[in-house]
Amino acid sequence: MIRKLLILGAACTLAAGLALTWATTPSNAADCGGGYVGLTYDDGPDPATTSSLLNALTSNGLRATMFNVGQNAQNNQALVRAQQNAGMWIGNHSWTHPHLTQLSAAQIQSELQRTQQAIQQATGVAPRLFRPPYGETGATLRSVEQQLGLTEIIWDVDSQDWNGASTAQIVQAAGRLQNGQVILMHDDYATTIAAIPQIAANLRARNMCAGMISPATGRAVAPDGSGPSTPPSSPPPGGACTATVSAGRQWADRFNLSVAVSGTNSWIATVAVRSPQKIIATWNGTPTWDGTGNVMTMRPNGDGNTFGFTVQHNGDRTWPAVSCRVG
Repeated sequence: MIRKLLILGAACTLAAGLALTWATTPSNAADCGGGYVGLTYDDGPDPATTSSLLNALTSNGLRATMFNVGQNAQNNQALVRAQQNAGMWIGNHSWTHPHLTQLSAAQIQSELQRTQQAIQQATGVAPRLFRPPYGETGATLRSVEQQLGLTEIIWDVDSQDWNGASTAQIVQAAGRLQNGQVILMHDDYATTIAAIPQIAANLRARNMCAGMISPATGRAVAPDGSGPSTPPSSPPPGGACTATVSAGRQWADRFNLSVAVSGTNSWIATVAVRSPQKIIATWNGTPTWDGTGNVMTMRPNGDGNTFGFTVQHNGDRTWPAVSCRVG
């Protein structure tokens, strides 16, 4: 899933040559005429995978944004420094990866602030970017983000690596990225790491480069921060559109969720369940499905800006990831 909770144990220290790999990679001089994309990896650092992830990125001339879970960062500070030394940007992904929209303002403040402190302790720099777990956001969360000087980053493309996507499927998803867009990936999947050489080759073939995510606009720009100073006309997911998820009735084999959309009357919401979960009923919206049956796209049907659905959990009661964008 989009989270991995407590990663314990001693951190693995990367070889000193890792940072130098980036400095001498010929890909730095690549043609970036096609624009920049934001590669992001959530839920790290992980002693089992982060070193391999960083080696794959640097050896392919790629830089990315690492959205670290605070507890993982606290327990693996050497790996956080390795991310920094490898030329990666580091963002805040909350302390324990909870459903923040279900917490009080004080609890949200603690989740974000503790993560800020852990990452700053490891690197000397406090993050400026924040990715809400599950892509769930709301007015209270955004107020706390603003207090801490954080820019909220959702995504334009979901690799579905958390949902069992194969390496080929992850590569295919990354191939849909356009200038300024951001893709969701994760630190802790071998399939995701294996996709990196093909992602790099695809970007080169399209004269595109991996860039930083601008704290000003939330869009991918050149690594030196140059690029468009204003957001695109169609805001990224979570920009002008907010999806707030709340619990409904629960049974032994299923549960209901309700999604309230705000910020626009013309919206497109995406709901991604984790196999073996299945959505077996919906209301107050018009749904369509992807080929896997695990990703539902919901559009308004004239019954307002709140819709709901029933999840047959089949043993997994984790809430699906919900996001929205302006339609």
